[in-house]
Amino acid sequence: MTHGTHGHRGDELCETGLALYSRALRDGHVGSGEVSTAPCLVHLGYLHPAIDDLDRLEPVPPAVMLQRLLRSSEDRIADERRRGQRVADIFEPLMRLGSHNAATEDTPALRILSSKERTGQAIEEAMAEGRDELLAIQPHDAQVSKRPDILEGAMKRDQDFLDRGARIRALYQHTIRHAPYVRARYEHLTGDVEARTLDEVTERLIVIDRTVAFIPASADRSVALEVRHPALIAYFVNIFDRLWHLATAMHPEAAHPPTVNGITPRQRAIAALLTEGHTDSDIADRLGMNVRTARVHIAKLAATLGSESRAQLGYLIAESGVLKQEDPDQ
Repeated sequence: MTHGTHGHRGDELCETGLALYSRALRDGHVGSGEVSTAPCLVHLGYLHPAIDDLDRLEPVPPAVMLQRLLRSSEDRIADERRRGQRVADIFEPLMRLGSHNAATEDTPALRILSSKERTGQAIEEAMAEGRDELLAIQPHDAQVSKRPDILEGAMKRDQDFLDRGARIRALYQHTIRHAPYVRARYEHLTGDVEARTLDEVTERLIVIDRTVAFIPASADRSVALEVRHPALIAYFVNIFDRLWHLATAMHPEAAHPPTVNGITPRQRAIAALLTEGHTDSDIADRLGMNVRTARVHIAKLAATLGSESRAQLGYLIAESGVLKQEDPDQ
């Protein structure tokens, strides 16, 4: 969402806006006439009128603005996940109805791949023909991380794709940022390759040259769907681009979300899931970690907020305001 004539998001302040906001923080206020060069500061909530003088604009503290932006990002991620699930729910019965017809077409818009081996072969064939770009969403998969043969094959396939002048962009979960197999992958790949991470990602998705996509068609990922329908491809690319904008850089240059008021971004993600009533196992699965690690984070969150019980923790999360920041895009 954009505002005013500047046409940028709330987390992309223009240079003029940043300079004026910095001065407002130093001086405690700026005059209302001065924001004519950066109206985005008022539209996006960085400045607000003083109670005793409407011609004077006072800055919202940076910590508060950061919390608002983080909350806004999490809301957009959750919204994209819900949209993706709705599409999957709609097409699941349609795939059963149309699967017998798809086999008779030369290039079906939807094709069922009935095994992991067949899926891997189809992806290799599509990448061998690809010349432009690969987009990938890769949730954590403990089994794949233990299979060096699969990882080596994927690295060779990716490098061949990059060597033809193509580009790779990949999204992962925060929990694998320091995983040995991920570090090894990006240490060896050369070319136009970028990777970013989020607390939560959608199900696995691979889009090649914006002409063919691969998504799971079963809970255990043993069956996949090859998609060549232009409208669906455009939808998948749109989801990827939105999540990419919200993600944190991992490669080639790593960035790390900041800790605010003693609460880390990971603990904020866990706090949000706790308030929704999820169990420890659910939280671990959603965030791509094991249950033991999830419980360690929950214990640290409880210690930070001074909670002595699970019930009290939910109350303290609500009272702390960690999850009650206003969305600056509203």
